[in-house]
Amino acid sequence: MFARSVVAAFVAVPFIAQVAFAGACTRTYTVQEGDWCDTISAAQKVSTYQLAIVNAGSIDSGCDNLQPGQVLCLGTEGEDCSTTHVVQTDDTCDGITANYNINATMLYANNPQIDSECGNLYIGEVLCVANSVAVPSPISGSPLPAATIPATATPVQATTTTTASPWSITFASTTSSATPTETAADEDDDDLPYCDEL
Repeated sequence: MFARSVVAAFVAVPFIAQVAFAGACTRTYTVQEGDWCDTISAAQKVSTYQLAIVNAGSIDSGCDNLQPGQVLCLGTEGEDCSTTHVVQTDDTCDGITANYNINATMLYANNPQIDSECGNLYIGEVLCVANSVAVPSPISGSPLPAATIPATATPVQATTTTTASPWSITFASTTSSATPTETAADEDDDDLPYCDEL
C-alpha cells in the first residue's frame, strides 16, 4: 500500500506542477504535424529558451518529442518576451545588440543559454531582444534549456563573434601627466570618483 502511494505521488508531481504552471500561461500554441521548437518559436514570436523553460515538463532537450495536437505554453504572466530575433548566418551578439538598441547585459539576461563568448548561437535559433528582462528564470537544479546547439542545427561562425559576457569587465589603460596632490601618508580616498562618476 505504501509503495503504491509513493509511486503515485512521484507520477502525479509533474502533472500537478504542469497544471499549476498552466494557470499562469498567457499564450498557447497547438503543435501541428512537422513542427519543431525553432519553427514554433519563430512563427509565434517566442524565444527558443522561453519555449523550452515554460514547457520544461513536456519538451525534451532535443525537442524531438512534440506530438500533433499537443498544447504548449508560449509565455507566462509577467514573463513573456514577444520581441524576438531569428538568428541568421552572419549574426553576432554585437550586431544583434546594435540592431535592436539593447546592451549585452540585457541580451544575456533574456537569453541565459548564450555562453560567455556568444559562441553557441545557431542559425534559426530565436532570441529575445526586449529592452527589459522579459523571460522566466532558469529552473533551479535543472540543466539550462537550449544551451547546446542541436545536432541538426548549423552554428553561426564563432570567429565573427566578439561580445564578451556582460559579467566581465575590461578597463582601457590610461596615462596621465598630472602629479598627485596627496602624499603617500594620506590614507583617505576623497580624491577617488564615485562609481556613478566613472
